[in-house]
Amino acid sequence: MKLIKKTDAPACRSLAEAVTDEITDADRARFLAVVSTDLEPWQIEQVVTPPSAHPRLEALLATHWHPEFVPFDLIRKRVDAMFPNREEELLIPTQHNELMEWDGYCGVEVDCFSSGFNRKVQLLLHFTADRVKDAGVLKSMLAHTYKYRSSQLFEFMRAITRPDADLVGKAARAVGADQDLMDFVRASVAKVERLLEDNWSDVPRMSVKNKLLRNWFDAQRAELGDTAVDRAQAFLKAVKALVKQGFDLSFFYRASEVIEEARGLGGGIVIPHPEQFWPILLRNYDVDGIEVWNPQSQEYTEFLISVVNERNGHRPSGRDVLIFMGDDCHMGEKTKAPDQQDPAKAAREIGLQPAWDDLAIRKKLIVNNISRRTVIREYKARLAG
Repeated sequence: MKLIKKTDAPACRSLAEAVTDEITDADRARFLAVVSTDLEPWQIEQVVTPPSAHPRLEALLATHWHPEFVPFDLIRKRVDAMFPNREEELLIPTQHNELMEWDGYCGVEVDCFSSGFNRKVQLLLHFTADRVKDAGVLKSMLAHTYKYRSSQLFEFMRAITRPDADLVGKAARAVGADQDLMDFVRASVAKVERLLEDNWSDVPRMSVKNKLLRNWFDAQRAELGDTAVDRAQAFLKAVKALVKQGFDLSFFYRASEVIEEARGLGGGIVIPHPEQFWPILLRNYDVDGIEVWNPQSQEYTEFLISVVNERNGHRPSGRDVLIFMGDDCHMGEKTKAPDQQDPAKAAREIGLQPAWDDLAIRKKLIVNNISRRTVIREYKARLAG
């Protein structure tokens, strides 16, 4: 994504002055930069240069991270710089609804539907690369899910450009958006709609997601100022939340169908960020592990460890449920200018899961002989078996 670094130039237009339906050359250039997956030299430098190193970490476990459009050779340089003394590792990328391979392992984070609780959930699937070489059914399921999730962007844009008065009004009241702001957002999103249509054959499909609108507005910070863009982003977020409430989840595959297909291919299955998906834990699905810590899910880590340990203690036979921690790193965030980054997302790093080293959490893990090393070895054995 070619994002221009912010200058110190002050905002030069009010929102009312910025409202226009005309697509200018500057709009076209901004759009092409926002959807581009090519990296400028300064972006490459940011990717390969982590803010810190962790020389004492010798076992690296990362089974929940998103390469996005960042090339693996650059990601590898960042990992090497962060963990120069690692001796043992298991790194498996989990792009949303798209299989990717790293060092003989493939992974994916799948959106699916929990019919019993009528809500979207997600599962991490992991495989040795040879097992999914000819996995036609799974790949077709993922392609369908990828396309359906991408359609959220078009629903999102239509909600703004051809608005339901009740929905938009509710979003505006929630964030205190005035008419000038709403008109500016509508005109801007209408431009993105038209530019997408006009340039569809040249737009990388990876860029067709809700994040496109956020990046479009962020690219105008130098011109409009942080306050105006932040207000626009708040309004967009409120609209998106209401649109997602009405999104028909039944077009996703059921979680049980995804699990059945993965098991048929000899894959491993992990439940990510369970704080957001409590119902999926209650179904007692056939999974290999549960993510007990995640940058978005830190409140119940010790409780979840106790749940897993208790469940394993009452299993009459079969394999234990493993404990995982997910960094949920999105590498695309590393390519943005610092002023355009989401600070919380930018802080996430592949394999950086400090909960493993928290003294209170380690106490619970040690009594059950759980560590990064034991999980790496056991999960590798399961995926190979």
